[in-house]
Amino acid sequence: MKKYLLSLVLTIFAILLVACGGGENETTQEENTGTEQETKVLKVGATTVPHAEILEEAKPLLADKGIELDIEEFSDYPLINPALAEGDLDANYFQHVPYLDNAIKENDFDLANVGAIHIEPFGIYSKEYKTLEELPEGAKIIMSNNVAEMGRVLALLEEKGLIKLNPGVDKINATKDDIVENAKNLEIDDSVAPEMLASAYENNEGDAVIINGNYALAAGLNPAEDAVALEAGENNPYANIIVVRSEDKDKEEIKTLVEVLKSQEIKDFINTKYPGSVLPVND
Repeated sequence: MKKYLLSLVLTIFAILLVACGGGENETTQEENTGTEQETKVLKVGATTVPHAEILEEAKPLLADKGIELDIEEFSDYPLINPALAEGDLDANYFQHVPYLDNAIKENDFDLANVGAIHIEPFGIYSKEYKTLEELPEGAKIIMSNNVAEMGRVLALLEEKGLIKLNPGVDKINATKDDIVENAKNLEIDDSVAPEMLASAYENNEGDAVIINGNYALAAGLNPAEDAVALEAGENNPYANIIVVRSEDKDKEEIKTLVEVLKSQEIKDFINTKYPGSVLPVND
């Protein structure tokens, strides 16, 4: 009888151990499952330099906040907003407000700007001339064919004293028709795609070429050192922004993405990696 009772007790004890062990496993699995459910994946479309590089720097900072960043790199601007609008991306990072406004106007996208991160000053580059004063009469100036950037380029030429625009025009929307003074009779060629501007410069296709900051960096140029003249950074309306579908603008993971990209850690990275060529927005 004693042996029977002892065997029964041992059996019950073994059952309890298994049950307790199973409970611990289930709790761990539930905790793991909970952790997985809390992790958010954000797929962000960006041009390679500097946007994707900045996002790569932000990856570990976002991971600490429970966000896994999936970066999809693009080489052509026109593909990125449609990819976001169609739901293939959660956000994008490559454009400024005038570009976004024009894309919305032309395509009826339901997209929203959720934060300005940095400015890429446009530069005027020349193989032949070291200063703008050296540009000859009738010099050929090559610029982007991007409608959203025409006003920006013309404002840069005015800022550097090469032309004057109609004082009554909104410079963001200025076109070549708004030029009221062109003392050197500059030939302004606006037929070149933004991604081809660096090639136009390398091939010496014009006396000067005005190149977007990101494409200059991607081509191995240092805007702060290689440009004959650089766009001013202060009060610049062309800061590069994070864009999302309007329905997603209040999501916590989107707010966290913007918060991290505006952090001091990312500002320090930008200033160290691209001194004078990319300027973090301070607001």
